[in-house]
Order: sequence, then C-alpha cells, then structure tokens
Amino acid sequence: MVQVITDSCASIPEALVRKLKIEVVPYYIHKGTATLRDLVDVGRREFFEWLPKAKQLPKTANPGPGDYLAAFKRVAQRTREIVTVHMTSKGSGAYQAALVAQEMAQERLPELRIEVVDTLQVAMVHGWAAIEAARAALANASLEKVAQVAREVAAKGTMIQTADTLRYLYLGGRIGRAQHLVGSLMNVKPLIGMEDGIIVPLGRARSRLGAYRQMIRLMGERVPFGSRIKIAVTHVAAPEEARRLLAMVGEKFICVEEIVSELSPALGVHTGPGMVGVNFFPV
Repeated sequence: MVQVITDSCASIPEALVRKLKIEVVPYYIHKGTATLRDLVDVGRREFFEWLPKAKQLPKTANPGPGDYLAAFKRVAQRTREIVTVHMTSKGSGAYQAALVAQEMAQERLPELRIEVVDTLQVAMVHGWAAIEAARAALANASLEKVAQVAREVAAKGTMIQTADTLRYLYLGGRIGRAQHLVGSLMNVKPLIGMEDGIIVPLGRARSRLGAYRQMIRLMGERVPFGSRIKIAVTHVAAPEEARRLLAMVGEKFICVEEIVSELSPALGVHTGPGMVGVNFFPV
C-alpha cells in the first residue's frame, strides 16, 4: 500500500491523521533560544495564548532533507511506495527539502518509489490534498494514482481567509502580493487567498460578518451556489467563529464533508489569533 506523508502545517485534525494512517513530519518553531517541533514540543492552546503577548515573533523553519529522509526510512519498514504532499514551494522550502531527500533515498534505499507533490497551496487545501491521497492509498490505488489525486485536489481547491490584522503575516515575511493591505484602517478585516502559490489580496470588509459574506460570495464565483463541496474551516483560537462561518457556508452549498480545524502553531504564527478561513474544493 502507498504511504502518504505530509507535514504539520497541513493542519489535519489528529483523529483523521490516525484514521488515514498519514505520516506527519513537523515544522520547527524557533522561540527565543529554544527550537520546538510543531505539534510535538508545542501545542496549539498554550502557543496561541502566548502569541499576542510576544514582543518578538518566533521564527519558523521547514523540515530539512534529513527529516524527510528519516520519515522515508520509517515508512520503508512497511511499504515501498511513498507520496509526500507539501505546501506551496513559493512560500516554504519543504518541497525542495523533500526533493533532496528523494535523491538521497534513491542512493540509500533504491527499492523505494517516491512521488513528491507541490500543492501550490497552504492550510487545509494542502491538508485536503493529503487527506484525499491517503484515502486513495487505503483503497489500494497505485502510486501514480495517489499522487494524481493529491495534485487534482490541490488544483481544484480554494483558500480564503480573514483576520483582525495582517501584522503576523507581514512580520513573518509571508505577505506575498497583499502587502498594501497592511496599512488598512483599524477595524477593517482584510481578505486574502492563494493564487499560483502566492498570497494575494481579495478585498476587505468593515466587520467579521461582512468579511464572511464576502468570503461566501467569492466562493460562489469559483463554485456555483448549490454545488457539492468538501469544506474545512480553519481558525486560530476562534472555534466559535469557525462554526459560525461553517453554518453560513452550509446555507449556500451542499457540504458533503465538513471539517473544523485549528492551524498548527508553525502556520498560525503567520496569521495570529482570530484568523478564520475556508478551504474547499468541488466534488
């Protein structure tokens, strides 16, 4: 059976990770002099309670080739075929690190067949690609088919999010083409999305409710209202807002699968507490 590997920034709920037998490689968080493994050495609750009080944002780092090679070695004990699914290569070095690890594995573990997938996505669109690939793997799909599923879901997927501020995204260097929104007036809620692997501005609203209405309108421009979709609403320390947004989405679309997922600390550090987003694709 094909083994699917992804990383902690996919922000897939842990119960689903276990059910689908996904191997997760953690990102790193450099907090002061400490180096923490995302979702291993640091959890969501304590990190997001601390983050607004931080005088200096922690730095994050993607797993290195050695981390992926170690994952390949672990997986090689039970399979010879691997699909590893990564967030956009234009915002992280994880994809490139996995390619290097793939070359290393070809020399040291020549029996392994490895496909490395660049989703050009983030958050739970990246997560959905890994989830659907893992489901295909559990259904005994071939290596090529599992990788194809991941790429197709990523290509069809859309991420739209809003937050109280873009300060965290700006300070973390992940602002992309949405930089001009940083100077927005207070109480204006910016909307951002992902196009061709880069963060882009999608608009702004005067309130959270207004932002949610705009998000749903933008969803309708990509997928007609009434369509069948799989939807994950992501958030950072805002579960009630996530459920509120999900209920609004359910009024306009047929949600055949719904997930509410909190971002991992390594990803949430770039959005800050209060972020809420939709991550969906048509089915």
